[in-house]
Amino acid sequence: MILDAAVYGDVTVHDLLLVLLILIFAVLLAKAVVLNLRRSLRDRLRRDLLEVLAKVVYYSIIGIAGVTALPLLGINPAGFLVAGGVAGLVVGIASQKVVGNFVSGVFLLVERPVKIGDQVSVGDVSGTVVDIHLISTTIRTFDGLYVRVPNERVFTSSITSFSGSAARRVEYEVGIGYSADVERAREVIMEVVEAHPFALKNPEPRVFVERLGDSAVVLRIRAWAPSSEWSRVRAELLEKIKKALEDAGVEIPLPQRVVWLKD
Repeated sequence: MILDAAVYGDVTVHDLLLVLLILIFAVLLAKAVVLNLRRSLRDRLRRDLLEVLAKVVYYSIIGIAGVTALPLLGINPAGFLVAGGVAGLVVGIASQKVVGNFVSGVFLLVERPVKIGDQVSVGDVSGTVVDIHLISTTIRTFDGLYVRVPNERVFTSSITSFSGSAARRVEYEVGIGYSADVERAREVIMEVVEAHPFALKNPEPRVFVERLGDSAVVLRIRAWAPSSEWSRVRAELLEKIKKALEDAGVEIPLPQRVVWLKD
């Protein structure tokens, strides 16, 4: 029988050494091909597609070398493939989640809702996409942790992209006292926003009265910044607005309540 020959075939030390040399050569060849592939296509192909192509080429070379070396171990490739197909069917039925993640990974590569380097939020995970595999996607969170997210979850979740557009809006609510001059406060805030080097002129910033609160007149501040500088602009503007209002004598009141005592 084929399977019996595959298992009990005569294998010499020479054959084992030859198989080892074939696999070592295949790994070195695969690394060299992938390295040259990345150098030649890095300016012509997107990074995520280049990485997928590199992985396919790498494992294809090693796989071909492995199949070539099978006869040296007394293994008939045809019988090995039949047995591998049956085993693959059993494993596939037992691991539907893995299959689902694989299929989702293929759809992610075709549809490309996320790319390597994008800042995204997938479910409760937010950060930068650092790698996209066929089974999972790796995200580096904003506090430096690496999270492996199954591709089925990525594909079926709502994805918020923070770097999908060139600009993002910075927005605050600032309360000023009822006795403060609203127009003066607006001028002070606009001066701060317009002076910041990364605050965009278009779309133009806006400052307006949002509502009359219990303890303050609430101003809504809206400005735009490049997506790459959004976090920095958001932190710097808020600090500078507070200082500018204080220097201009515009009160930022604490929560307060007026109590009337009946005589």
